[in-house]
Amino acid sequence: MNKTLSQRLAGSEALLAPGAYDPLSALMIENAGFEAVYLSGAAISYTQLGRPDIGLVSLDHVVDVTARIRERVSVPIIVDADTGFGGSISARRTIKLLERAGASAMQIEDQSFPKRCGHLAGKTVISVEEMCGKLAAVLDARESAETLVIARTDAISVIGFEEAIERAVRYRETGADVIFVEAPRTEAEMRAIVKALPGVPLIANMVEGGTTPPFTLAQLSDMGFKLVISPGALVRNLVHQAEVFLKSLRENGSTQPMLRSMLDFKGLNERLGIDEMAALGDRYDPGLKLELYRAAAER
Repeated sequence: MNKTLSQRLAGSEALLAPGAYDPLSALMIENAGFEAVYLSGAAISYTQLGRPDIGLVSLDHVVDVTARIRERVSVPIIVDADTGFGGSISARRTIKLLERAGASAMQIEDQSFPKRCGHLAGKTVISVEEMCGKLAAVLDARESAETLVIARTDAISVIGFEEAIERAVRYRETGADVIFVEAPRTEAEMRAIVKALPGVPLIANMVEGGTTPPFTLAQLSDMGFKLVISPGALVRNLVHQAEVFLKSLRENGSTQPMLRSMLDFKGLNERLGIDEMAALGDRYDPGLKLELYRAAAER
């Protein structure tokens, strides 16, 4: 039997959840053997708006992407819900919509609106009381206790590390299932977070070129973190690879020089599950759909 997200986080080893932004990226993550997907608000903004993570993504957009991903993958989906998209009443609506869309966990942060990436400068935060009110509203509104509520604080760069720890403790006392202290600057700060919240499931966010020093999954697990996310890593890799591909295509006028580093038509369709779709077509409309899918796969 597959473990729930809460059961997996109770294990001895940390869970690594790469960042997704659509069903294809989530499918690739699942097919690669990862046990969960982190639906990154930043990655949605990068890929679907072509903009940085500065609070431009809407609730309806996140809900729509969550539902599309849930249709395609079976692993838990951890959803970045930014600030909850408003006050306490809006946050209640947010978790209700995300649960119905298939989210396994919802993450909200204590930034003021408009929010921005936790590793960008210039952030501001709401009061502890306002954030605790949001958390209480979300916890009351969720339909299942298996839908985890993740509380993130961005206070380190705004009002200091000690205040961030105090906020994290308050958010846990309010009932948050998982705590996320964003953007610690040193290993010592990371270890201090774990020490201040013994036995609490904690998130470590690995951002290439960000504020937090890089560590491996094993190192973070040894420190005591239970969930490790790489929200934008896949996007950063794909953008780099796409730039190399497009430069070659422009210079050569053909994809031929890049064939060894890309999928062909058949290879992509195989990964997208064309055999499964063909079997369904044959089941419900014998002959016709199967031949159509075969023809498409063999082009």
